[in-house]
Amino acid sequence: QEQLVESGGGLAQPGGSLRLSCAASGFTFSRRTMNWYRQAPGKERELVATITPTSSGTKYADSVKDRFIISRDNALNTMYLQMNSLKPEDTAMYYCHCNSYGVNVWGKGALVTVSS
Repeated sequence: QEQLVESGGGLAQPGGSLRLSCAASGFTFSRRTMNWYRQAPGKERELVATITPTSSGTKYADSVKDRFIISRDNALNTMYLQMNSLKPEDTAMYYCHCNSYGVNVWGKGALVTVSS
């Protein structure tokens, strides 16, 4: 029953913005650190951002630092990734992920394409 469902992907122009959402169910979302990963064609999957249960700590990959913002709303069991100043190299499948307290679950992914 543990499940993560991404939404909000799509097409953006370079310099534009998108916001991804991740809806969690089947586990105690509010107690778990959550992650966003991405994987571009022909490349390894990489960790984009991490957020602690109460949003007291966040971490970002150097490639997205100062452009992306990870956040969460525990009352809604939802995590977000606000993506600003998008670049073509941000094009990838973006995955919501949790690996904490016995939970290891991935979303199916949301495609983000950055192109003019």
